[in-house]
Amino acid sequence: MPLETVTTIAELRERLRSARYAGKSVGLVPTMGYLHRGHASLVDRARADNDIVVTSVFVNPLQFGPNEDFARYPRDLDADRTLLAAHGADIVFAPPVEEMYARPIVTHIEVESLSARMEGERRPGHFRGVATVVGKLFNIVQPDRAYFGEKDYQQLQVIRRMVADLSFQLEIVGVPTVRDVDGVALSSRNVYLSAEERAAAPVLSRSLAAAAEAIGAGLVDAGKIEAIILGVLDAEPLAEPDLVAVAAADTLEPVDPKAPPPAIALMIAVRIGRTRLIDQRVVTVP
Repeated sequence: MPLETVTTIAELRERLRSARYAGKSVGLVPTMGYLHRGHASLVDRARADNDIVVTSVFVNPLQFGPNEDFARYPRDLDADRTLLAAHGADIVFAPPVEEMYARPIVTHIEVESLSARMEGERRPGHFRGVATVVGKLFNIVQPDRAYFGEKDYQQLQVIRRMVADLSFQLEIVGVPTVRDVDGVALSSRNVYLSAEERAAAPVLSRSLAAAAEAIGAGLVDAGKIEAIILGVLDAEPLAEPDLVAVAAADTLEPVDPKAPPPAIALMIAVRIGRTRLIDQRVVTVP
């Protein structure tokens, strides 16, 4: 079937009603648009797992802080539709802000412990905005499965905890990060980088690779792992570290070197020029 564009909640619910009545499974890929190969990998996985694939394209104002880039966040729905059609999506849900938030929203979802640390400490209210819009999308679409990239690892864990705590009846599927040949994680924000800044961006993946190698050799001291990451980042003049976090991959709790977790999550945010890039890596502890 050709890709269908839906802009209202009522129309989307009506469109999906017949599919559910026929017993078809529904997969949801929530996005903020300006899609790239990383998003395409989510759609591909959803296409393989489900009868109907819905991709939302909605730049959610709730998750942007007052000094962040909501107004300048890149948007190109025509290009998004082309990519989605090529990868077999059935419906793109692209509502305007006034459709998702018909009046100022006063009801929020906050995953307290996971949202307060690391990225949440740097961006107060960010994960509350993410959890609220994702919860709203789950209620609208009622998917069997929803797909999220592992690059936003803390976000993925916040959503998993929200689903467990609130008994949402769906499966959360994490999909591995897609990278360019030089190791840079694909991101809609990469378009902001100048040529010189883009050339500096691989330092993020190099720093994570160095830390992963050390963990593989038996290092489980979080402070020393962070120092390895910072050492690599500091060698790149254009890189300004904003967040370096080392945590247990399943809980995001601090790593206890006397009783290390099965896997360690490495999460970083680095400013290169005006652009804040994030990356992550989950490393199995030997």
